[in-house]
Amino acid sequence: MLSKLHTIWTKTQAAEGFASSRLPFFKGLNRKRREKSDLRELRRVYRVYKDYIIKHGGEYTQETREKLMKARAIASVLFEVLSTVTSAAGSQALADADHSRSEFYVPYNILPLDQGGVHQAIMQLPEIKCAIAAVRNVRGLPFLDDFKSRQAYIDLFDWLQFCFEFQKGNVANQREHLILLLANTHVRKAHKQTRKLEDGAVDELMKKFFKNYTDWCKFLGRKSNIRLPYLKQEAQQYKLLYIALYLLIWGEAANLRFMPECLCYIFHHMASELHGMLTGAVSLTTGEIVKPAYGGKPEAFLTDVVCPIYEVICQEAMKNRNGTTDHSTWRNYDDLNEFFWSPECFELGWPMNSNHDFFFVDTSKDDKEKRTRTPNRSREEEKDENVRDVEMGANVVKPQEPKWLGKTNFSEIRSFWQVFRSFDRMWSFLILSLQAMIIMASHELDSPLKLLDTTVLEDVMSIFITSAVLKLIQAILDVAFKWKTRRLMDSTHRKKDLLKIIEAIMWTIVLPIYYSTSRRKYTCYSTQDDNWIKECWKIYRDF
Repeated sequence: MLSKLHTIWTKTQAAEGFASSRLPFFKGLNRKRREKSDLRELRRVYRVYKDYIIKHGGEYTQETREKLMKARAIASVLFEVLSTVTSAAGSQALADADHSRSEFYVPYNILPLDQGGVHQAIMQLPEIKCAIAAVRNVRGLPFLDDFKSRQAYIDLFDWLQFCFEFQKGNVANQREHLILLLANTHVRKAHKQTRKLEDGAVDELMKKFFKNYTDWCKFLGRKSNIRLPYLKQEAQQYKLLYIALYLLIWGEAANLRFMPECLCYIFHHMASELHGMLTGAVSLTTGEIVKPAYGGKPEAFLTDVVCPIYEVICQEAMKNRNGTTDHSTWRNYDDLNEFFWSPECFELGWPMNSNHDFFFVDTSKDDKEKRTRTPNRSREEEKDENVRDVEMGANVVKPQEPKWLGKTNFSEIRSFWQVFRSFDRMWSFLILSLQAMIIMASHELDSPLKLLDTTVLEDVMSIFITSAVLKLIQAILDVAFKWKTRRLMDSTHRKKDLLKIIEAIMWTIVLPIYYSTSRRKYTCYSTQDDNWIKECWKIYRDF
């Protein structure tokens, strides 16, 4: 009997212990179920508003428009709450919510250019309507049949993105950018409200955007690739396409914006491709209709145009080693941009030749050997192979080592003389002033009027000889600091520096000779202080 009671009591205690141990588990399970149910309810309400907006998004009655505005506001708040709640549930749920949100809710900065924002107050401004109508004029553009199958509503920026593969975010930003620029310029140019964008507004933007490009083309002797049709109706569309193309290049260029002539080079070739596509020209190399050299894959402009140049900038900056290396061993933005001021920049070609010396960064001697030799092969093996080729009568072509372009026209050198060279005018003024004051002090002048005394004035005139010597020192320092870039300089720059030294030497020799001669033979002495100038003038006139 006692044994049975002990057994029953033991089982009861075990059951109670098991129940007490399961209690936290069930509480946590209920809490998770409650959280999932709350999240499910938020998603359900969010989908209800989403379906309502999608269903009535095309209706523009007054009653439906007010309901849509409220529904969009509520849906936006629900999305923020849902994103906060789902952050703990995992990134996948947030991504799904964001994807469903992007189908009907389009974020914007100033202008709501999506279908639902057409009735907002800013979109009712006449200048905004004119600018949007001009940007959405895609009549006559090629490849529209292939492009319209992807989107219902397109504009010039969408067409440029389809052709040149720009980033979507960049396209959205620059679309709004150009519309606001056109609207502001149109308001200033138009004397009365019109439904069509003024040609003067577009022409003003063309002058502002392409002033540097036209100057660059004139400097290099190249013809501008901004070509407009003869028909006035099509000219405005062409102008907007060129402006939009430049804005898209600028918006995606990142640090290349510090190299404006590099952007001119990129725009020069892309504008040529744009004109070829608009006119249906045939390529002389391929025999097919002109198409962009960089295209066919998403974000091709960023990966194939911007990134290679940016990698060169990054590698050159790494050679700086926080300012410990010499300035002549690495290139900065100005040095890289200087390359595009020379006609040699067109040797890069389009598409750009990745084996050009512009893309070569001289990091170390080991890197040179790796580039010029095949991996896992010794020099002896290469020599033996070349000997066999010579014996067989084959032409041996040595691999051409890439050449580092280095600095162009200027290379900064660390020296104490940089203080004088950088502030040469200040130092010259101080030295000449000191010399003049020493001369005046040696004559013990009591009044500034005594400076007109003949003896004092002739002594003060010696500062011109000192000035000629200082000019000679400055010319020598200019050549010394540019000596490392002498092979990369143009012949005009070398001739200019040489003539500067010759001129300084001539003045340094001629001025002392004539000064000593005039001081010895034509000294102007007079007993009367009021007529010494007349006597000096008489002596020099007779001479």
